[in-house]
Amino acid sequence: MRYFVRVTCVLGDCRAGLLIATLIAMPRGRVRKVRVFPVAEVTRRSPAEVDPRDVGLRQRDIQSIWGAVERFYRSGLQPAMGLCIRHRGQVIMDRTIGHLHGNEPRGLDVHNLVQATPDSLFNLFSASKVVVAMLVHLFDDRGLLHLDDAVAEYIPAFAKHGKSRITLRHLLTHRAGIPGVPAGSVDLDILTDNQAMLARLCDAKPQTRAGRRLAYHAVTGGFVLAEVLRQVTGKDVRQLLDEEIRAPLGLKGFTYGVTPSLHTQVATNIFTGPDPNKTYEWLLERSFGVKIQAAVDISNDPRFMSAIIPAANVYSTANEACRFFELLLREGELDGVRIFSPRTVRRALAEQTYLELDTTLMMPLRYGMGFMLGGRRFSLYGHSTPRAFGHLGFTNVLVWADPQRDLSVAFLNSGKPFITLRLVKWLAVAREISRRIPKR
Repeated sequence: MRYFVRVTCVLGDCRAGLLIATLIAMPRGRVRKVRVFPVAEVTRRSPAEVDPRDVGLRQRDIQSIWGAVERFYRSGLQPAMGLCIRHRGQVIMDRTIGHLHGNEPRGLDVHNLVQATPDSLFNLFSASKVVVAMLVHLFDDRGLLHLDDAVAEYIPAFAKHGKSRITLRHLLTHRAGIPGVPAGSVDLDILTDNQAMLARLCDAKPQTRAGRRLAYHAVTGGFVLAEVLRQVTGKDVRQLLDEEIRAPLGLKGFTYGVTPSLHTQVATNIFTGPDPNKTYEWLLERSFGVKIQAAVDISNDPRFMSAIIPAANVYSTANEACRFFELLLREGELDGVRIFSPRTVRRALAEQTYLELDTTLMMPLRYGMGFMLGGRRFSLYGHSTPRAFGHLGFTNVLVWADPQRDLSVAFLNSGKPFITLRLVKWLAVAREISRRIPKR
């Protein structure tokens, strides 16, 4: 059945793959949905948007893309969404729809009902991996570390239980053999303590030999890479992100964790959709250490929101996440500020796997070193996007850039549904963007 899914995705498209995955997963129980409001009442638009004609598009192209977002909102799976699109370097869309807080499947909390705006913050979740990955590439470029060095050269205790051959490249490409979170590590007092998590990962036994199998590392790799960076710079990844990227680009948000004073500006994550079946529930728990409902609850805990979770808690507006990908699209330079060399960006995006089955996510994916790559047919980023690069975040956050279309996108959300056919409407947003914004 796994290979049938793979063939379906390669020869068909993501919608066919989603259909097969849904049939295999067989979601169970009722579908949790939030209250759907008239879209005009809950839509907010940034004044930064330019006239689409300035970048060779038509108004109906913008309307068609936003129409796909509205259809996804009407599915009832998303309390709040933010979408920012840059084309030819200009912001052609920067909008939100829905509510940050107060709209949950159990009902409305009218006293805490707050609308989302383009200034609202969302958690990027696993899309945060691109940040720690690019910091690793940056310091490789400066000669402070090397991608094919063993992790144990920087963290000697990591060599336990046969992990001495795991390299930084293995971690960046999800081949280190430690995809699962060690048992008991998702206790928030441990998860939010980088040194405590690192100690558990040092003591962990690998599931497979390094380099042998592709298996998505949901959170484990981030802690190890962050510690390597700390060893060579003396700074944590929050400091490095602030000093190397955030401050030079003048970003207000886009940081690991947020201070308690900003918690109310962050979208509350809500578990929507049906429950996964027992098999997929087991797969999720093996990867994340907890069930999906518990993972959503943890993400709303103030301790999680203020901590540094290197692979899972960069907070950003859609505009600033899009701006980071615009930086990568421009090969490391934006608005006259150079952050990365073109060579560094190209190396990060170089293909490392070609539609190999990821044994954690149970789907075929193309990976660079820190990025999920697009494809001609099977692609998260729409139809015919072989040069696109980006990342997925729990469960349907999506950020990417497409050099062929001179395009960067951040599509953020607070609803956290598992596999359901209603996610076809989520895939339709990226597909509509790829259809309406032509290749150069």
